[in-house]
Amino acid sequence: MIRIQRAGERYPGGDPAAGIETRHALSFGPHYDPDNLRFGALLACNEERLGPGAGFDEHPHSHTEIVTWVVEGELTHHDTAGHTTVVRAGDLQRLSSAGGVRHVERNDAEVPLVFVQMWLAPLSPGGEPSYEVVRGLEEPYDLPAADARLHVRRPAAGERVAVPAADFAYVHVVRGTVGLDEEPLHPGDAARITDAGGHTLVATTGAELLIWEMRDWRKALG
Repeated sequence: MIRIQRAGERYPGGDPAAGIETRHALSFGPHYDPDNLRFGALLACNEERLGPGAGFDEHPHSHTEIVTWVVEGELTHHDTAGHTTVVRAGDLQRLSSAGGVRHVERNDAEVPLVFVQMWLAPLSPGGEPSYEVVRGLEEPYDLPAADARLHVRRPAAGERVAVPAADFAYVHVVRGTVGLDEEPLHPGDAARITDAGGHTLVATTGAELLIWEMRDWRKALG
């Protein structure tokens, strides 16, 4: 089964007056939808745009795997586990909040910042927080804590990309235009595919895609 969500169907959020614009793909905060709480392990997929000097003040997380993909600009990260980093376009950041951690996310640069932040449910709650940044990610990124794998693909026009065979596959279009079984997908659009396999993405322009391959967590838990 395939469900397409267009960019314009995302829930608006953030604080535009403070330079923060957010678009939520799944139920989030005041935008509560009991039929849109999660997809596979994915709890949130937020498109974030921060103006120069804008950001999120210190706030808590727990029992969540937070994966951030920077599209444009530089993201400055501080957390209470002692990590301070600058994450740039093409870098991936992972924060395993585990039993609890607080962090700050800001745009300290003089140009706009665009990133996609994805929250996934871990198989087991608790533990100690952990953190890493992968610079210039090119290979698939495994997230064992959520039994998930992220593929970052940048097909040229005309190139075909197979959707991974998985219990759940989530495709987010960062840039460009692709066709999924001839259904056009544009920037900000997403496709949720259940029992994925046999589906193909075809780039109609140069594109950048984030593709989550996820196992049914109920199988992982036995």
